[in-house]
Amino acid sequence: MPIHPREPDPVVPDQADPAPEGAVLPPRGDLPPPGPPGGPGSATDEEPGPDAAGGPAPSEDEYTTAIQELEDRWRRALADLDNLRKRHARELERERTVERSRTAAAFLPVLDNLELALTHAGADPGAIVEGVRAVRDQAVNVLELLGYPRHAETGIAFDPARHEVVAVVQDPDAEPGTVVEVLRPGYGDGERQLRPAAVTVAKRE
Repeated sequence: MPIHPREPDPVVPDQADPAPEGAVLPPRGDLPPPGPPGGPGSATDEEPGPDAAGGPAPSEDEYTTAIQELEDRWRRALADLDNLRKRHARELERERTVERSRTAAAFLPVLDNLELALTHAGADPGAIVEGVRAVRDQAVNVLELLGYPRHAETGIAFDPARHEVVAVVQDPDAEPGTVVEVLRPGYGDGERQLRPAAVTVAKRE
């Protein structure tokens, strides 16, 4: 019977023995397979995209619809503003018309009295003076009721806000800087002044 020679057993390197320098060791079963690193900042640890948490991105039709809604709201706001401006203009014009009518109506009695004075002037010429004076007083009263009192005082200190100097005169009986004569009465005060009174003022020595 032939005798076959026995093959030698494979030599298993001792794990305790250090491998010679430059030798390639076989992979160990307790180590993970080689691959790309999995630490922070690696390619496998990618951050979610902007649409990952918020759902799918809006489509172009949704953007178009939103823009159209904003444009509609803008046009409605412009239309409301224009309507408000027109309504305010109408109300302002109506108030002006009412105020003009009220002022004109307040002077109707003055005109009526002038008509009566002219009617009776032929019968008694002397009575027309009294009639004209009464009409003048009535007109002054109407202006005062409208907020424009008459100013025709003399002997008071000159006030540039209420008086307009026409002349400066020498008057020994008047205090310097006071009103000597009123040539044209003034009406109103402050911001509601129709006109200042035209006066002559005593000369300062």
